[in-house]
This record gives sequence, structure tokens and C-alpha cells, in this order.
Amino acid sequence: MAQAISSSAYLASPEDYVALMKPRVMSLVIFTAVIGVLVSPMTTHPVLMVISILAIAAGAGASGAINQWYDRDIDAQMERTANRPIPRGRVHPDEALSLGLIISVLSVLVLGFAGGFKAAAMLAFTIVFYGLIYTVWLKRSTTQNIVIGGAAGAFPPVIGWLAAGGDFGLEPLVLFLIIFAWTPPHFWALALVRNDDYRRVGVPMFPVVHGFAATKRQILAYAVIVAVVGVIPAFIGMAGLMYLALAGVLGLRFLQLSVALWRSDDADMKTPMALFRFSILYLFLVFLGLGLDVGLAAIWMGYGA
Repeated sequence: MAQAISSSAYLASPEDYVALMKPRVMSLVIFTAVIGVLVSPMTTHPVLMVISILAIAAGAGASGAINQWYDRDIDAQMERTANRPIPRGRVHPDEALSLGLIISVLSVLVLGFAGGFKAAAMLAFTIVFYGLIYTVWLKRSTTQNIVIGGAAGAFPPVIGWLAAGGDFGLEPLVLFLIIFAWTPPHFWALALVRNDDYRRVGVPMFPVVHGFAATKRQILAYAVIVAVVGVIPAFIGMAGLMYLALAGVLGLRFLQLSVALWRSDDADMKTPMALFRFSILYLFLVFLGLGLDVGLAAIWMGYGA
């Protein structure tokens, strides 16, 4: 039986409002946006950069609140999301929507002041894309929801690049592609574990519609793309040999786990969770390695000068 949203009094705590903004997702947004800033031309004042990062984080959190407002019906029925503030009756749905919309507008305005029009326009597009196109349309209508919707999570480093004075070009495109290619195998690995949840609420995740075998093949195909895209920065002058070695090793490990998943039994839930957990580490280390490589190169060049 579907779990109804609690009708208890709405007694939200600060932690509930933080949870509305999906802090785990926000932390990833902040991190990748910071790396986008670090590898950019960096022509903007550091204080404005800090303000820009905070605005990007706020925008991501706002879109998360809008997402939870719209998905409150299925969140209440899924084990993974049943404890979110709205299903628990801690935050009123209208309050969550208002919070999301207000912070969305403020974050775009602040970023426009601190990071410029291009960055603000990209942030506005990202909020609309995730809050409306993905949440309202793609998520419940197509098995490619994560593939297309993954673009929303791939924009933050591009926004950081633009906010720091960079322009559209090959470098921000590569930053985008690293996350865009990473998103499907990352989420589909979790979807294999949470398949019953998605089936129960009628969300057409890839394994729900096409089965485990087809999903595992898709994950393996994307893992190849992840491994290739991950090393591109070293071949276009964005990073050096240190990054190439790191990204290469991480990409091979990603492939190894994807092959293990492809060969695993459908009843095996440990293997997809192992890939899911490693995928988080992969993205963190790849972006960290890129930031360190660029930063150390800048220090070395300054020392040599």
C-alpha cells in the first residue's frame, strides 16, 4: 500500500530545510564548481569567486527543493526517499516550492552580480532544466531520464569556469562531458539495487523497463566512454602527466568494476553497490586531480618566472 504523506503538524527544523536542498548533491555541485573556477583563466576577484560559488550552491539547492516538492507523491512510497522532510510531514509542500523558487531567483541575481551574465544565464538554465525538464517531464516519461537529465549535474563546473572569467570553449565542454558520461553508469548501478522501488512508483528507470542484462551492457558501454573522456584534459593542454596517470588508473578501475557487474548474477547486489560507491570516488578524485595538476603547474610556472 502506498505510504501517505504525514498529516502531522509542520514543525520544520533547520535540518529539514537543509535536507530539502539535497546537501549531498549540493556538496558535489560546490566541489565541481570550485574545480571549474580553479582551472579557468581566473580573472575575477577572489571575493566575487566565493560569492559566485555560494550562488551556484544555492541554485542547486533550490532546484533540489523544487524536485522534492514535485516528487513528494513517489518519495513517500520509496524506501530511499520516505524520510525526506515532505513525506515525513515536517515541511509543507507549498513551503518547499516557495523556498525553491525564491532561492532560485536570488541565486541567479547574485551570480549575475558576482560572476557575470553568462554564468547567471547558465545557472538559470540549469535550475529550469533540473526542476522542470527533468523532474516534471523526463523522469517519469523515458528510460533516458538519467542520460538527458544528467546534463543538469554536469553544468556546475562550466558555470564556475564562466563565473571566473572563462568563455565557452573546449575546456568547459570537457568538464561537462566528464560528468555527463559518468552520470548514467553511476545512477544505473544504484537503480539496479533500488529496482523494486522504482517499479513500485512507476518511474521508468532503465532496469525497470529493459531489464538487468541490458542495463549492465549499457553501464559497461558508458564505462568505456568514462575512461576515455576522463583522460582528455591531458591531451588538450588542460593537465599534465600526473593527471593522466591518475585518470587512467581510475578509468581502468571503473572499467574493471563494470565488467564484473556485466558478468555478475542478477541477484548479486554487492557488485552494483561496489560500482556505485567507486563511481563517487572516481568523480571526486578525477576533479581533485585536475585541480591539483593545474594548481601545481601554475605554482611551478610562477616559481620558474
